[in-house]
Amino acid sequence: MNDKPAGGLHWSFWVIGVVALIWNLMGAMNFIMQMNPGTVAEMPESYRAIVEARPTWATGAFAIAVFGGALGCLLLLLRKSAAYYVFIASLLGVIVQLTTTLGQLSATICVGVSVLVAVFLIWYSRYAERKGWVR
Repeated sequence: MNDKPAGGLHWSFWVIGVVALIWNLMGAMNFIMQMNPGTVAEMPESYRAIVEARPTWATGAFAIAVFGGALGCLLLLLRKSAAYYVFIASLLGVIVQLTTTLGQLSATICVGVSVLVAVFLIWYSRYAERKGWVR
């Protein structure tokens, strides 16, 4: 059984691209919620303290991580090789953001998973380019 369409693009490309886009859009929604003072005021005290204490540069890194990841996924789904470079910028944002969450176990685990996803997307975008799926 042939699991590739006539153009040679494997079905998993679309699945990975869409799931990764959803992941990054959830991160972008989280960022937008954290920028809304009303939403932050309704958060549990422990979470609110983390959001309010976060330095501006870390908030910027958070934005680069999630919006860069979403843009990278869109570029990947549009089969553009620029996705690779945008995913690298997203990873850098995640790493910078990670420095502010060290010592907060639940936040560090969440950002740690984000590092793994970002590294995977960098690798996958290169893999897709080698396969000729991305130009």
